[in-house]
Amino acid sequence: MSMRSCRTWFRAIGVVIIVAVVIGGWIAWDRGFREHPQPDWVSADFETRFKYGSIGAEHDAGIPYWIFYVLPRVFPEKLTQDGKVLPGGYASLGVPWEEGQELPAGFSKKTIGFPRVANNCAVCHTTSYRESPDSTPVFVVGGPAHTTNVEGFFRYLIDCAKDPRFNADILMAEINRVTDLDIIDQVLYRFFVIPITRKRLLEREQQFAWIYRPDFPDWGRGRDDAMNLTKYFMIGAPMDDTFGPTDMPSVWNLKKYVWENGQRMNYAGDSSDAYSVIMDSALGLLGAAPANKADFVAQVQWLHSYLSELPPPKYPFAIDADKAAAGKAVFDAHCAGCHASELTGRPLPLAEVGTDRGRLDSWNRDAAIKANQVVKEMGLERRGLVEEDLIGYVTPFLDGIWLKAPYLHNGSVPTLRDLLEPAAQRPTVFWRGYDVYDQTKVGFVTDTPAAQRVGTRLDTRRKAGSSQGHEFGTGLSAADKDALVEYLKTL
Repeated sequence: MSMRSCRTWFRAIGVVIIVAVVIGGWIAWDRGFREHPQPDWVSADFETRFKYGSIGAEHDAGIPYWIFYVLPRVFPEKLTQDGKVLPGGYASLGVPWEEGQELPAGFSKKTIGFPRVANNCAVCHTTSYRESPDSTPVFVVGGPAHTTNVEGFFRYLIDCAKDPRFNADILMAEINRVTDLDIIDQVLYRFFVIPITRKRLLEREQQFAWIYRPDFPDWGRGRDDAMNLTKYFMIGAPMDDTFGPTDMPSVWNLKKYVWENGQRMNYAGDSSDAYSVIMDSALGLLGAAPANKADFVAQVQWLHSYLSELPPPKYPFAIDADKAAAGKAVFDAHCAGCHASELTGRPLPLAEVGTDRGRLDSWNRDAAIKANQVVKEMGLERRGLVEEDLIGYVTPFLDGIWLKAPYLHNGSVPTLRDLLEPAAQRPTVFWRGYDVYDQTKVGFVTDTPAAQRVGTRLDTRRKAGSSQGHEFGTGLSAADKDALVEYLKTL
């Protein structure tokens, strides 16, 4: 073969290699990293966008959709609550799941190369209630997700990843039973997506070590340990013995919090304003710096605007107008001084309110300084966490108080009527997360066989679960207490 022929062959081979590399690179980008917008229905209205819209968490915290889909089929025995295996797949975790929806509220689906599932703010801030056990659930955006077992979801993913059955052979066999992936996705899932997903889930195990401690009770439905999540994930603090579970808060009507008036956000007043809380919470869901900073900031701005104007829900059941009028007089005399005054939204010293101090101990000034620095290094701007020692708990606004049960910051008192009894007379044990409403005591049913079957058991004698404190109003007559509760339904 002549030199000219050799050069021609080499050029041809070179062209083929270049073309193959280009095609291979394009396929890798298209099937592994190319970002597609969510379907139009997700942003058709503000409420739907809040429940199902992506905030960008799919990039680093997303679970590949088909893995997410088949995990309950492969590992049903790992969906547990209070030591019992629960049927029903992800629904057993109490997530608010609307009829006809592919995923629960608070779970977004977006294709970045391949479809992925992640969480958005609605996972902690969509609530449900029913008038009776036979009623259809009513879902309310912006409300506390009192039925959702967030800790159970975290544990489930990690426990699945720790199981040797979390491998390509077993998961692909199950995936192939429910969908037909093309050859490219088959290869990607088998050799890349499944092994990488397992590796990333196992990397979280150490950060979540404190939720496996036998001396710590479960968070239970409707609670999380927010500031320890921030310490261990955002700033990488070493694990300590603090434990501060709190109820998921409501996030409606956020414009009521005004920094300039001395009002603070979060239960202990550790954040400056609503914008900071939304950004920090969203970063927690992302689990990393935003992949696209401009898009992330736009999402935070939209959430801040939407939640600032979102009205609290009206009490949906009958109200005794005469009793409520009498209750307003009781409220003005005994409650308004804290809950409808310049003190509202400001921290009240722990010595005055007397509630459990676990949440206070889980955060401090040094942690706030470090967390603010982490966010600053991401190139994100917000007023941020309060860099000072915490003194107590924020005196809450009472708008929509009827839907914020259980009560106190740690959710240790099941109903408003129970809260008006001395701490020694409040329920010691009850079950959280059942959504049938108690119209008499104002809260959710917590002690029936159905509530015990569905809910998680809370024992107020265990760590950070005390129902002590807030003895205000406990000396009122029974008639005045009933009237006050009737009035609180109107707020």
